[in-house]
Amino acid sequence: MALATPALSHADRNVYPSAGVLFVHVLEREHFKGEFPPYPKPGDSSNDPITFNTNLMGYPDRPGWLRYIQRTSHSDGVLYGSPTAEHVGKATIIEITAYNRRTFETARHNLVINIMSTEEYPLPYQAEFFIKNMNVEEMLASEVLGDFLGAVKNVWQPERLNAINITSALDRGGRVPLPINNLKEGVYVMVGADVQFSSCLREVENPHNQLRCSQEMEPVISCDKKFRAQFDIDWCKINLVDITKVVMIHSNRPDPGTGVLPDIGEYNPPSESLKSRDFFADFLITLAVPSAVAMVLFTILGYSMCCRREGVDKRNMQTPDIQLVHHSSIQKSTKELRSMSKNREISWPLSTLPVFSQSGEVVPPIHPDNYETTSMPLMQTQM
Repeated sequence: MALATPALSHADRNVYPSAGVLFVHVLEREHFKGEFPPYPKPGDSSNDPITFNTNLMGYPDRPGWLRYIQRTSHSDGVLYGSPTAEHVGKATIIEITAYNRRTFETARHNLVINIMSTEEYPLPYQAEFFIKNMNVEEMLASEVLGDFLGAVKNVWQPERLNAINITSALDRGGRVPLPINNLKEGVYVMVGADVQFSSCLREVENPHNQLRCSQEMEPVISCDKKFRAQFDIDWCKINLVDITKVVMIHSNRPDPGTGVLPDIGEYNPPSESLKSRDFFADFLITLAVPSAVAMVLFTILGYSMCCRREGVDKRNMQTPDIQLVHHSSIQKSTKELRSMSKNREISWPLSTLPVFSQSGEVVPPIHPDNYETTSMPLMQTQM
């Protein structure tokens, strides 16, 4: 059984993301390979499976705005998210632990996230696109995200354009795609700008395109060809938000607190000098009363069945004489026929007698020659 060695600690690394802007930090496997022992065979390239675990220092999970994804143990991990103004000035320390799945060794270092404020936060005009042919880790790549922002900037023509957030379609209730035809999960990308939405982005709002979307048909968008070469956008799911016109219903949110219960001291159990409780009244209510009711019902039922019978004499008194005589004659005739059937002697049919005896000789019939067999029944009559 292999034992895990103590974790090796790296120096802390500081990053300075801005509030309201997408933050992406790649956990590179090559950065941690030097802390693990070399590959056993000289000349072979080290390709150990390495996984990462990330959590806020002193807590079991990450902050609510920060997400993590690693598709396989042979790919890099990615931390991403969009901090808000509430996190400005608060140093967020993320503990990153790398696990070598071959040697069971670990390496650890801390990532210090210093969230900076920006005058551009928040950008007043925000648009969310749904890209069908991308997974979230593919979209987080700097070159792919840069190409998408370039295409949006070419269509929107803003002075300032930032990626605000990226969300996997699975986090929005989407289904895991089938492993056929290179299907992707899909990803939502929210961008913000400082100018009004372009006419191309608003084309999806016209009645004709709304009708096509309701019929699950692709709308006609003039600038779709600028994205189509690399990004397959579902224009029916585009969401345009002008935060200058959004009415804040809950402007003052309650303080969620730290999530830790206050210290109220040690538990003080009740004293042993408690007043004894009399359960006799409870016994009468739960057992004696139902038993008494059952006894009364049983008595009434027994009296009705045993003490209220009419009897044979009362029945005969209420029955007409002619009916009694008729019933008596039928009963007498039945008894007489039964006695006669028991006393008569009838020979068994020939079909029930053996033809040969045990010695092999033919047994003569027990009936005389002049016996009329046609009048003999094949089976005895049962009364």
